Amino acid sequence: MTPTPASPPPAPGPTGETRAQTIRRRWFTALVIVLLIGIPAGYLAVSAEQSRSSGRDKEAESSASGLRDSWPSKMKRRVFEVPIPAHSRDVAYFETSNWKSSRLYVRFTTTGAGLDTFLGDSGTSRSALEPGAVTVGDHEAGVVGWTFPPDRHWSGTTHRQDRPRPTRDITVDLTDPAAPRVYVVSTATP
Repeated sequence: MTPTPASPPPAPGPTGETRAQTIRRRWFTALVIVLLIGIPAGYLAVSAEQSRSSGRDKEAESSASGLRDSWPSKMKRRVFEVPIPAHSRDVAYFETSNWKSSRLYVRFTTTGAGLDTFLGDSGTSRSALEPGAVTVGDHEAGVVGWTFPPDRHWSGTTHRQDRPRPTRDITVDLTDPAAPRVYVVSTATP
């Protein structure tokens, strides 16, 4: 038997690569293309879903009419500068937004010390409350169904600040000084 001569190595192609090198290069190129397109596309799909979920949550919240019997989120309280004192009760809020301004309506009952804390943290004080004044306007009160009957002991103040910080109309029912009820309309204008 005569030995078969070994086949010569494959001849390089026109680019100087062997067939195996060409296949490896094409696989590597395909992998890079998939990664360059696939990863951003996956990221966009995840972001879009998160955005849709967030939009649905905000839509549900904004479609609610009237006050919600719960605390506004910490972010809302920070943005609208409404520092509700700890241990307040009967807390309710409502938020409206349009292209001109955003408003946060908040109502809560606190203690005498809690009122002083709230006013101090809001940048004002009890001495700024004008006896007999209801600073929440009729239109704003109507949005959330607040009424301010004349047989109560009302005091109020408006705390104005430069934009973009919010202006707050604060009205307090001091009929029971141990449990004042606070009404706040905080208006933020961009």
